[in-house]
Amino acid sequence: MRNTTRTRSRARLRLAGTLAAVLVAAGVATGPAAHAGQGHGTPLTLARLAEQHGRYFGSATDNPELTDSAYTALLGSEFDMITPGNGMKWYATEPQQGVYDWSQGDEIVRLARQHHQRIRAHTLVWHSQLPDWLTGRDWTADELRSVLKKHILAEVRHYRGKVYSWDVVNEAFNEDGTYRETVFYKTLGPGYIADALRWAHRADPHAKLYLNDYNIEAVGPKSDAYYALAKDLKARGVPLDGVGLQAHLALQYGYPATLEDNLRRFSRLGLDTALTEVDVRMLLPADEAKLATQAQWYADLTTACLAVRRCVGLTVWDYTDRYSWIPAFFPGEGAALPWDERLAPKPAYFAIREALGGR
Repeated sequence: MRNTTRTRSRARLRLAGTLAAVLVAAGVATGPAAHAGQGHGTPLTLARLAEQHGRYFGSATDNPELTDSAYTALLGSEFDMITPGNGMKWYATEPQQGVYDWSQGDEIVRLARQHHQRIRAHTLVWHSQLPDWLTGRDWTADELRSVLKKHILAEVRHYRGKVYSWDVVNEAFNEDGTYRETVFYKTLGPGYIADALRWAHRADPHAKLYLNDYNIEAVGPKSDAYYALAKDLKARGVPLDGVGLQAHLALQYGYPATLEDNLRRFSRLGLDTALTEVDVRMLLPADEAKLATQAQWYADLTTACLAVRRCVGLTVWDYTDRYSWIPAFFPGEGAALPWDERLAPKPAYFAIREALGGR
């Protein structure tokens, strides 16, 4: 595994002192201003620290929380890449066939521009959160191909020049590496993926184009399927720039120890990689030991990305437990983000800082 073990060991030694201090002073740093300096100036943000390594550090967000001024203050200052959590998905952007609504995505793009942030656009083709008009009928292959093409061209053209990248196809494989039986796969076959990439590239030749999925952080059947697909697409000249590893992790299932090796093999194909939807959930209630383990995992994820030149950045799936998706989808689990529900930084926040070379 090359220098992975040695790198993680050094990170653990550096982190131990930091976590001890954080846990002792847990009641001191609270609220949105907690990242400000205490008589020593203002420390660099996570984004600025990442930029020193040629990386970005981002957060997802969603439109309902943009009325929370304390939340948006941190969102606008700590990160340099923003992902719309839902506002660019098909159900939101084309609620009726041929009738487009860009309002939610546009709001987040405007907010990002105000803070000089870039956008990871998410997502064009996914089996979930589709509009009823699409899922409520049977399509012939020609009909669905036309619908898919028109949607991709319309959305990517609307945001042309406004986004850094697109998650073009999201979650295309099952855990065993077989294709997920989506409406697109069942009707069009696996070629829908290459078509979607070609159409997106036609609509915006400058946007980076990604495939994106969960549980592909470690080397295994699912990540092997993406590796084989990416290798084939590259060999055929299909425009593919990167693979997004969502990194929705859970303490009870263990850390993906082969992450760095996995990132490297995609790099050898000439592809960028990114950790795109990072959170580390735990069985509730949270306690000091779980938060310390979570912090180490965040540090290890960051260190792995820094160790691989073509890992371009890391995005947390919203930055605060206040707006995490986890409790609604995994009852009894949560506390997954680097900031808590009061917007106070947790040990994970300081662990990320440490891994990025900050104090």
